[in-house]
Formats: sequence, structure tokens, C-alpha cells
Amino acid sequence: MSKTLISPTEFREEIRKSRFHAFASPIHTADKAQAFIDQISDLSATHNCWAWRLGQQYRFNDDGEPGGTAGRPILAAIDGQDCDRVVVVVTRWFGGIKLGTGGLVRAYGGCAAKCLQSAAHVVLVPRVTVAFQCTYSELPLIKARLGEFEALLDGERFASDGVELCLALPEVDLSRIQQYLADLSRGRIRLHRLDTSPSFS
Repeated sequence: MSKTLISPTEFREEIRKSRFHAFASPIHTADKAQAFIDQISDLSATHNCWAWRLGQQYRFNDDGEPGGTAGRPILAAIDGQDCDRVVVVVTRWFGGIKLGTGGLVRAYGGCAAKCLQSAAHVVLVPRVTVAFQCTYSELPLIKARLGEFEALLDGERFASDGVELCLALPEVDLSRIQQYLADLSRGRIRLHRLDTSPSFS
């Protein structure tokens, strides 16, 4: 069964003097994947190679490495870890020793796989998107329980009077998280459903 990440994660390793830094994040749209790639890519690095999968959609990029030695192995790592709705960027700082075609495939694919293995995962299930507002004091308590409800943080907006959170959570847990939030806030927090039908995420 496919799974995705609960939150962004990263992994670093050095291979024959080249530094590799992998970043992975859950995504819900292709635009969010590209935004993550743009945000994470380091212009001072030699290469910023990436791949993402979103259901049947996928993209990958070698960013100047020999064709097929970076982006495709990263995508293979995503698929090999049975992940979906995930983007991975692997940044490389060249250390002066060429790794060869096979070495590059192993380095990029291996670094991406280790990054995904180190992350907290959640099985993909039918989800609904909800929004609600909480106080700054409630925010860390709510975030600490997201994993328990298998909720994915889809967005947050900070204001002077509190924080608006957007969550994608399993439809079967909707009433359970509503009860938790009501208990936490003494009935003040109310969920607002943003979608009309469940999506798989």
C-alpha cells in the first residue's frame, strides 16, 4: 500500500569527497512540488537534481548530470520505498573525484532512499481537507497530535489573533479530531470542511 511523508525530512552523506544533501516533502499538487524544488535548490551547489510522484504523474530532472544518472534514480527510490505524493531534491557539491555513471546512480538513488527511509510515513487513505483557527498556545499541542490522527499539515497562516491551519486528514477520523479540538478549546474550535468529496492522499 502506498504511503507519503508526514512532514519534510532531510539526509546528508559524503561520497568520495562529494557532499550530497537530500530533502523530501509530502505534496498534494504539481505546483507545490515545483515550489518546494525552487525553495530548496541551492544555487551555490554543483547540481540540484530532483524527482516527484503524484499518483500517475511524475517528473524528474538531472540538472546537468549525465542523462539518467540522477533524476531517474531519485524517482526509482521514491517508487522503491512505495511512496506517493512525494518530492525529493538531492543537492550535490562536487568534491573533485568523478563517480562515474554507476556511481552517480548509486549516490543519487541511495541518498534519496535513505532520506525517505528516515522519514515518518502515513499510509495513503481517503482524506478530507479542513480548516480551523487556534491560538498560539494551542498550536504546539495540536501539532504534537497530528501523527496520532494521521493528519497532514496542508498549510498555516499566522495572524495577530491566532493561527489558521489547513489539514488533510482521513475521513474516518473527522469526528475524532473534531472532538479532540473541541475538548482542547472548550468548544471554541470548529472544523470547516473545504472539499466536497474525499481525495486519496
